[in-house]
Amino acid sequence: MKLISAIIKPFKLDAVRHALSDVGVQGMTVTEVTGFGRQKGHTELYRGAEYVVDFLPKLKVEIALDDALVERAIEAITDAARTGKIGDGKIFIVDIEQVVRIRTGDSGPQAL
Repeated sequence: MKLISAIIKPFKLDAVRHALSDVGVQGMTVTEVTGFGRQKGHTELYRGAEYVVDFLPKLKVEIALDDALVERAIEAITDAARTGKIGDGKIFIVDIEQVVRIRTGDSGPQAL
């Protein structure tokens, strides 16, 4: 089992959700986050004053998957979230040691 955490641009969420649904992903958690990488923010103009936006708005999409779906999910996220410009995001993959479904007490892959 793996946990995929993808940081994407907010306007790409619908495309990513549909792409993941097409490969068989049944659920996800989405969190609004801010941050920066190589993009290092940008300047904006507000009421005639220029200011620096250091932390850019992003979305963090988290998906717990069986190992068999991981590669297809990564490919789906990459294809759907790519704009070709700096700041498209990152995908992190982490091993999951144990999963427990609270409602039924199921554990392991059955709990996904």
